[in-house]
Amino acid sequence: MSDQNNVIISVADGTEMHAYAAFPSSTGPVPGIILLQEAFGVNHHIRSVADRLAAAGYAVIAPELFHRTAAPGLEIAYSDFNTVAAPHFQGITVEGLTADLQAAHAWLTSQALVMTTKIGSVGFCLGGRVSFLANAVLPLAAGVSYYGGGTHLLKDRAAELHAPHLFFWGGLDAHIKKEHIAAVTDAVEAAGKPYINTVISYADHGFHCDERPSYHPQAAAEAWALTLAFFKEKLGA
Repeated sequence: MSDQNNVIISVADGTEMHAYAAFPSSTGPVPGIILLQEAFGVNHHIRSVADRLAAAGYAVIAPELFHRTAAPGLEIAYSDFNTVAAPHFQGITVEGLTADLQAAHAWLTSQALVMTTKIGSVGFCLGGRVSFLANAVLPLAAGVSYYGGGTHLLKDRAAELHAPHLFFWGGLDAHIKKEHIAAVTDAVEAAGKPYINTVISYADHGFHCDERPSYHPQAAAEAWALTLAFFKEKLGA
Protein backbone atom coordinates (compact mmCIF):
# COMPACT_ATOMS: atom_id res chain seq x y z
CA MET A 1 0.00 0.00 0.00
CA SER A 2 1.19 3.50 -0.76
CA ASP A 3 0.73 6.51 1.51
CA GLN A 4 -1.94 7.68 -0.91
CA ASN A 5 -3.96 4.58 -0.01
CA ASN A 6 -3.65 5.08 3.75
CA VAL A 7 -5.95 7.75 5.14
CA ILE A 8 -6.69 8.88 8.70
CA ILE A 9 -10.09 10.45 9.22
CA SER A 10 -11.24 12.42 12.26
CA VAL A 11 -14.62 11.30 13.62
CA ALA A 12 -17.05 13.60 15.46
CA ASP A 13 -16.69 11.68 18.73
CA GLY A 14 -13.01 12.54 18.90
CA THR A 15 -11.68 9.22 17.61
CA GLU A 16 -9.44 8.69 14.61
CA MET A 17 -10.34 6.18 11.94
CA HIS A 18 -7.86 4.68 9.52
CA ALA A 19 -9.16 3.87 6.05
CA TYR A 20 -8.03 2.53 2.71
CA ALA A 21 -8.55 4.84 -0.26
CA ALA A 22 -8.42 3.94 -3.95
CA PHE A 23 -8.73 6.36 -6.83
CA PRO A 24 -9.36 5.95 -10.56
CA SER A 25 -6.83 7.16 -13.10
CA SER A 26 -9.32 9.86 -14.15
CA THR A 27 -8.74 13.41 -12.97
CA GLY A 28 -12.47 13.77 -12.37
CA PRO A 29 -15.17 14.49 -11.82
CA VAL A 30 -15.97 10.94 -10.69
CA PRO A 31 -18.58 9.32 -8.42
CA GLY A 32 -17.56 8.04 -5.00
CA ILE A 33 -18.21 4.83 -3.09
CA ILE A 34 -17.98 4.02 0.62
CA LEU A 35 -16.86 0.39 0.90
CA LEU A 36 -17.79 -1.37 4.13
CA GLN A 37 -15.81 -4.27 5.54
CA GLU A 38 -16.73 -7.74 6.67
CA ALA A 39 -16.12 -8.64 10.34
CA PHE A 40 -12.49 -9.41 9.49
CA GLY A 41 -11.16 -5.91 8.97
CA VAL A 42 -10.12 -3.87 5.95
CA ASN A 43 -8.12 -6.84 4.76
CA HIS A 44 -6.57 -7.88 1.48
CA HIS A 45 -9.93 -8.83 0.00
CA ILE A 46 -11.62 -5.53 0.91
CA ARG A 47 -8.66 -3.60 -0.45
CA SER A 48 -8.84 -5.59 -3.68
CA VAL A 49 -12.55 -4.76 -4.00
CA ALA A 50 -11.66 -1.09 -3.52
CA ASP A 51 -9.06 -1.37 -6.27
CA ARG A 52 -11.58 -3.06 -8.58
CA LEU A 53 -14.08 -0.27 -8.02
CA ALA A 54 -11.39 2.34 -8.64
CA ALA A 55 -10.50 0.58 -11.90
CA ALA A 56 -14.20 0.88 -12.84
CA GLY A 57 -14.00 4.65 -12.39
CA TYR A 58 -14.96 5.31 -8.75
CA ALA A 59 -13.17 7.05 -5.90
CA VAL A 60 -13.38 4.66 -2.94
CA ILE A 61 -12.94 4.91 0.82
CA ALA A 62 -13.00 1.80 3.03
CA PRO A 63 -13.07 2.83 6.71
CA GLU A 64 -11.89 0.59 9.55
CA LEU A 65 -15.12 0.14 11.51
CA PHE A 66 -13.42 -1.47 14.51
CA HIS A 67 -11.19 1.54 15.14
CA ARG A 68 -12.53 2.14 18.67
CA THR A 69 -11.49 -1.30 19.89
CA ALA A 70 -8.73 -2.45 17.52
CA ALA A 71 -5.31 -1.26 16.52
CA PRO A 72 -5.10 0.31 13.06
CA GLY A 73 -4.72 -2.18 10.26
CA LEU A 74 -6.21 -5.15 12.11
CA GLU A 75 -6.81 -8.11 9.80
CA ILE A 76 -8.55 -11.18 11.20
CA ALA A 77 -8.37 -14.70 9.76
CA TYR A 78 -11.68 -15.96 8.40
CA SER A 79 -11.44 -18.87 10.84
CA ASP A 80 -11.08 -16.58 13.87
CA PHE A 81 -14.50 -14.94 14.14
CA ASN A 82 -15.37 -16.31 17.58
CA THR A 83 -11.93 -15.85 19.11
CA VAL A 84 -10.71 -12.58 17.58
CA ALA A 85 -13.43 -10.78 15.63
CA ALA A 86 -16.36 -11.24 18.01
CA PRO A 87 -15.27 -8.72 20.70
CA HIS A 88 -14.78 -6.01 18.08
CA PHE A 89 -18.01 -6.99 16.31
CA GLN A 90 -19.91 -6.73 19.59
CA GLY A 91 -18.28 -3.40 20.36
CA ILE A 92 -19.80 -1.50 17.47
CA THR A 93 -22.94 0.59 17.92
CA VAL A 94 -25.40 2.27 15.58
CA GLU A 95 -24.32 5.63 17.00
CA GLY A 96 -20.64 4.93 16.42
CA LEU A 97 -21.23 3.56 12.94
CA THR A 98 -23.32 6.60 12.06
CA ALA A 99 -20.47 8.89 13.11
CA ASP A 100 -18.01 6.79 11.11
CA LEU A 101 -20.20 6.87 8.02
CA GLN A 102 -20.66 10.62 8.25
CA ALA A 103 -16.90 11.09 8.62
CA ALA A 104 -16.13 8.82 5.65
CA HIS A 105 -18.74 10.61 3.54
CA ALA A 106 -17.33 14.03 4.51
CA TRP A 107 -13.81 12.91 3.60
CA LEU A 108 -14.90 11.46 0.27
CA THR A 109 -16.94 14.51 -0.76
CA SER A 110 -14.03 16.78 0.19
CA GLN A 111 -11.85 15.22 -2.51
CA ALA A 112 -11.53 17.57 -5.47
CA LEU A 113 -12.27 14.94 -8.12
CA VAL A 114 -15.43 13.53 -6.46
CA MET A 115 -18.97 14.46 -7.47
CA THR A 116 -20.59 15.17 -4.12
CA THR A 117 -24.11 14.20 -5.21
CA LYS A 118 -23.03 10.86 -6.71
CA ILE A 119 -21.98 8.79 -3.70
CA GLY A 120 -22.89 5.14 -3.17
CA SER A 121 -22.14 2.48 -0.60
CA VAL A 122 -21.46 -1.24 -0.80
CA GLY A 123 -20.74 -3.67 2.01
CA PHE A 124 -20.28 -7.36 2.68
CA CYS A 125 -21.48 -9.38 5.68
CA LEU A 126 -21.23 -6.89 8.58
CA GLY A 127 -20.66 -4.26 5.92
CA GLY A 128 -23.88 -5.25 4.19
CA ARG A 129 -25.79 -4.25 7.30
CA VAL A 130 -23.75 -1.06 7.62
CA SER A 131 -24.40 -0.19 3.96
CA PHE A 132 -28.13 -0.26 4.72
CA LEU A 133 -27.52 2.11 7.64
CA ALA A 134 -25.40 4.31 5.37
CA ASN A 135 -28.31 4.67 2.97
CA ALA A 136 -30.47 5.79 5.89
CA VAL A 137 -28.08 8.33 7.41
CA LEU A 138 -26.28 9.70 4.34
CA PRO A 139 -27.57 11.45 1.18
CA LEU A 140 -26.55 8.53 -1.03
CA ALA A 141 -27.50 7.94 -4.65
CA ALA A 142 -27.17 4.12 -4.41
CA GLY A 143 -26.73 1.44 -1.76
CA VAL A 144 -25.68 -2.21 -2.09
CA SER A 145 -25.66 -4.94 0.57
CA TYR A 146 -24.16 -8.39 0.18
CA TYR A 147 -25.49 -10.93 2.72
CA GLY A 148 -25.91 -8.33 5.43
CA GLY A 149 -26.62 -10.37 8.53
CA GLY A 150 -28.49 -8.40 11.18
CA THR A 151 -29.97 -5.95 8.68
CA HIS A 152 -33.41 -6.91 10.00
CA LEU A 153 -32.44 -5.21 13.27
CA LEU A 154 -32.38 -1.94 11.29
CA LYS A 155 -35.65 -2.50 9.43
CA ASP A 156 -37.28 0.44 11.21
CA ARG A 157 -34.83 2.70 9.36
CA ALA A 158 -36.26 1.69 5.97
CA ALA A 159 -38.37 4.83 5.74
CA GLU A 160 -35.15 6.90 5.96
CA LEU A 161 -33.47 5.35 2.91
CA HIS A 162 -32.26 8.07 0.55
CA ALA A 163 -31.53 5.93 -2.51
CA PRO A 164 -32.43 2.70 -4.28
CA HIS A 165 -30.93 -0.31 -2.51
CA LEU A 166 -29.66 -3.55 -4.04
CA PHE A 167 -29.63 -6.64 -1.82
CA PHE A 168 -27.78 -9.92 -2.42
CA TRP A 169 -28.35 -13.07 -0.37
CA GLY A 170 -27.15 -16.64 -0.68
CA GLY A 171 -29.87 -19.26 -0.79
CA LEU A 172 -27.56 -21.70 1.04
CA ASP A 173 -26.68 -19.17 3.76
CA ALA A 174 -27.43 -20.72 7.16
CA HIS A 175 -26.30 -17.54 8.94
CA ILE A 176 -29.23 -15.43 7.75
CA LYS A 177 -32.78 -16.69 8.17
CA LYS A 178 -35.26 -16.34 5.32
CA GLU A 179 -37.67 -14.57 7.64
CA HIS A 180 -34.98 -11.99 8.41
CA ILE A 181 -34.52 -11.31 4.70
CA ALA A 182 -38.29 -10.98 4.34
CA ALA A 183 -38.41 -8.59 7.30
CA VAL A 184 -35.94 -6.30 5.54
CA THR A 185 -37.55 -6.32 2.12
CA ASP A 186 -41.07 -6.07 3.56
CA ALA A 187 -40.03 -2.99 5.53
CA VAL A 188 -38.45 -1.34 2.48
CA GLU A 189 -41.52 -2.12 0.40
CA ALA A 190 -43.89 -0.84 3.08
CA ALA A 191 -41.88 2.38 3.18
CA GLY A 192 -42.33 2.76 -0.56
CA LYS A 193 -38.57 2.82 -1.19
CA PRO A 194 -37.06 1.44 -4.42
CA TYR A 195 -35.05 -1.75 -4.10
CA ILE A 196 -33.81 -4.83 -5.93
CA ASN A 197 -33.73 -8.10 -4.02
CA THR A 198 -31.53 -10.87 -5.40
CA VAL A 199 -31.32 -14.34 -3.88
CA ILE A 200 -28.76 -16.61 -5.53
CA SER A 201 -30.07 -20.05 -4.67
CA TYR A 202 -26.76 -21.88 -5.15
CA ALA A 203 -24.59 -19.46 -3.16
CA ASP A 204 -23.57 -19.56 0.51
CA HIS A 205 -22.68 -16.79 2.94
CA GLY A 206 -19.53 -14.97 1.83
CA PHE A 207 -19.89 -16.14 -1.77
CA HIS A 208 -18.25 -13.01 -3.16
CA CYS A 209 -14.98 -13.36 -1.27
CA ASP A 210 -12.36 -15.32 -3.21
CA GLU A 211 -10.35 -15.80 0.00
CA ARG A 212 -13.11 -17.66 1.87
CA PRO A 213 -14.01 -21.37 1.54
CA SER A 214 -17.57 -20.36 0.63
CA TYR A 215 -16.45 -18.44 -2.45
CA HIS A 216 -18.63 -19.20 -5.47
CA PRO A 217 -16.99 -17.88 -8.67
CA GLN A 218 -20.14 -17.88 -10.79
CA ALA A 219 -22.33 -16.26 -8.14
CA ALA A 220 -19.63 -13.71 -7.42
CA ALA A 221 -19.28 -12.83 -11.10
CA GLU A 222 -23.04 -12.52 -11.54
CA ALA A 223 -23.55 -10.36 -8.45
CA TRP A 224 -20.58 -8.15 -9.30
CA ALA A 225 -21.86 -7.56 -12.83
CA LEU A 226 -25.22 -6.48 -11.44
CA THR A 227 -23.51 -4.30 -8.83
CA LEU A 228 -21.49 -2.46 -11.46
CA ALA A 229 -24.57 -2.05 -13.67
CA PHE A 230 -26.51 -0.68 -10.70
CA PHE A 231 -23.77 1.79 -9.79
CA LYS A 232 -23.38 2.87 -13.41
CA GLU A 233 -27.10 3.54 -13.65
CA LYS A 234 -27.36 5.43 -10.34
CA LEU A 235 -23.93 7.07 -10.09
CA GLY A 236 -22.46 7.14 -13.55
CA ALA A 237 -18.81 6.26 -14.39
